[in-house]
Amino acid sequence: VANGPYIMTTNGNDSKKFKGDIRGPGIPSRVIHVRKLPNDINEAEVISLGLPFGKVTNLLMLKGKNQAFIEMNTEDAAQTMVSYYSSVTPVIRNHPIFMQYSNHKELKTDNSPNQVRAQAALQAVNAVQAGGMPMAGGMPMAGGMPMAGGMPMAGGMPMAGVDASGGMGGHSPVLRVIVENLFYPVTLDVLHQIFSKLGTVLKIITFTKNNQFQALLQYSDGLTAQHAKLSLDGQNIYNACCTLRINFSKLTSLNVKYNNDKSRDYTRPDLPTGDSQPSIDHQAMAAAFGAPGIISANPYAGAHAFPPAFAIQQATGESDRPLSDTCVYGDVMRVKILFNKKENALIQMSDGTQAQLAMSHLNGQRLHGKALRVTLSKHTNVQLPREGHEDQGLTKDYSNSPLHRFKKPGSKNYSNIFPPSATLHLSNIPPSVVEDDLKMLFASSGAMVKAFKFFQKDRKMALVQMSSVEEAIESLIEFHNHDLGENHHLRVSFSKSTI
Repeated sequence: VANGPYIMTTNGNDSKKFKGDIRGPGIPSRVIHVRKLPNDINEAEVISLGLPFGKVTNLLMLKGKNQAFIEMNTEDAAQTMVSYYSSVTPVIRNHPIFMQYSNHKELKTDNSPNQVRAQAALQAVNAVQAGGMPMAGGMPMAGGMPMAGGMPMAGGMPMAGVDASGGMGGHSPVLRVIVENLFYPVTLDVLHQIFSKLGTVLKIITFTKNNQFQALLQYSDGLTAQHAKLSLDGQNIYNACCTLRINFSKLTSLNVKYNNDKSRDYTRPDLPTGDSQPSIDHQAMAAAFGAPGIISANPYAGAHAFPPAFAIQQATGESDRPLSDTCVYGDVMRVKILFNKKENALIQMSDGTQAQLAMSHLNGQRLHGKALRVTLSKHTNVQLPREGHEDQGLTKDYSNSPLHRFKKPGSKNYSNIFPPSATLHLSNIPPSVVEDDLKMLFASSGAMVKAFKFFQKDRKMALVQMSSVEEAIESLIEFHNHDLGENHHLRVSFSKSTI
């Protein structure tokens, strides 16, 4: 190939011409060579690969070779695109796509019928992005060509629709994801692992709302988002739990300021981490849970990969009483308060899964005015003091405690695990105990009771709302297993509901 026109032949018939200087391999260029496209790929899907990174100024489709060339408006945009896709392989219709810089610096396309279609697709996208083109039948006019059946026509061939977000297919590229029945912790990286199988994920923001773990997730286009919704809505991440509920968001783009364990912009690896807690090893966590449901088949597979013991800093209280907020997330086996650092403790759960669950929910929560720092311990168990060696009562064994909530396989307590919240769920209330009794009980520790409500159909249960999450945690520790008389001990846990 010499300097000058470079002629490619596709399908043995049409020739595609573009001119440009020959450039060495790997040298940045505005033109990107895309390979291994699926046979039924359309122009809109190829264009959508470049849209998140800037304006796509030209497109050359080589369908007979399952290839395409995309020209971006700037070299910087092309560099960002190639850099991103080198670390996150784009997927279209379950086909991994590969790309690299072209050895040409620009595209010059001809007016063959196939290229008319590509140019019409580009014009439609540019019209929507510019917002300056007239609308006909609710769809933008492409290059002055009329619409047919709501879809633009180019050379007699129907074009994919373009929505106002710049995505293809009439849907927002942003999905709102709610994870119900959250028994195992679900992280940003777990979501990315799952949703990347359906297409290229650009941005994710995770948050808790109404005591539910939620996320906003942005694809490169609306078609991919629609495909992901159809494929994943109602699926369980892990076996019989962590159910995905997916809807289209009203947002058309996400603004991510920090790259950390709560939010991520995969197109901007240069973003700061902000003040988020240090990330845990999410890939190790996904592997440790064995990925049931979408990810694998056994909710307990690989749970041993996590040590069942974890360390907690700024611990409070006596060791003859385990931290009850930990018991909400698993069965505490042993507790050891460190002799020289009594604000630190080791807590051993019955397995590594419960240790991880407790850590993910309690790390950063405030207790008695101090933030808890919870990390996985290097120790696999808490050693009891040797016989004849007293440790001032700093180590206790709770392996035979009657208070364990998760002894029975399949216990309903597994489906009632929620993050700490200001509202507590009370159960095992005897008939003689009335609302004022319970409100006075929870106020006796100095906390403020904001609201109270018995369950209409079952007065053995109630909700009590404290003034803050911190007060609710302290109240749970204080009053779980409180003797209410009549052989009834109060059971307290966090609620996903509000009053």
